[in-house]
Amino acid sequence: MENWDDIRVFLAVARAESLSAAAPGLKMDPATLGRRVARLEERLGAALFVKSPQGYALTGRGERLQAHAARAEAALALAGEAGAPERGLTGQIRIGAPDGCANFILPQVCAAIQAENPDLELQILALPRVVNLSKREADMAVTVSPPQAGRLTVQKITDYRLSLAQRADAPLPQSLAALGDRPLVGYIPDMIFDRELDYLGDLGARGVPLASNSVSVQLMMLRHAGIGIVHDFALPFAPELRRVLTNELSLTRAFWLVRHAADRRSTRLTRFAAALLAGVRAEVARLEAECLTGGSAERDG
Repeated sequence: MENWDDIRVFLAVARAESLSAAAPGLKMDPATLGRRVARLEERLGAALFVKSPQGYALTGRGERLQAHAARAEAALALAGEAGAPERGLTGQIRIGAPDGCANFILPQVCAAIQAENPDLELQILALPRVVNLSKREADMAVTVSPPQAGRLTVQKITDYRLSLAQRADAPLPQSLAALGDRPLVGYIPDMIFDRELDYLGDLGARGVPLASNSVSVQLMMLRHAGIGIVHDFALPFAPELRRVLTNELSLTRAFWLVRHAADRRSTRLTRFAAALLAGVRAEVARLEAECLTGGSAERDG
């Protein structure tokens, strides 16, 4: 039977895809990790990684070991929870999310949960792509589309709205067909990682003169110039902006909470997920209500 500590090192390197990226979480230096991986490979009599200047990529044998090791890791975590009295949440939990949710919703939600659970360490992984749960990049993820494959559990969190917005001091467009010469702000078209984020068809636009793969960068662009589609829950953070043409364009999307199927038996993660769902729902509703009643109210002429 292999030493679990060596398997733990293997899993961390497999998920991080490099020694230097795995080192901080394990509190070891990369050289030590390299020796531990080499020792494990020698005992198993097989290469687990293909090493290159770009990092560590799993071999076929490594992929099979990762699958078995991840299941063992989940079982150990569940065993540690079994029989423990219910108390405040502890340990580390990482949530992956698209950057709109990660920037404007999760910070205040996670702060409130952590305040009630002082021994809990929360990490928000903001990525302009789908978080890879199979590689344990995160314990759970917020997505804008429910995944169609994989051993995952999916819960709908809430709907959210998006509107066309621009600076309040800019000329008011009369229609979508007459947006004028103001540049459109939006996603870099070939970096849209989910079909739900492709708004060009809704606008009837052919190009995006001011583009970014980040929702936060798009919002900052709009604070200076242009017109674009914005999350209603983000508008309270940009008081210079106003919704426009809401009678012609108003979009609805949804957030979904995705977890590893094996984690369904984890009381700790299930309790956290329940708190996260309730917090995100409440915060989206609060910010959208503020958008309607505050300085970011619509201007339709």
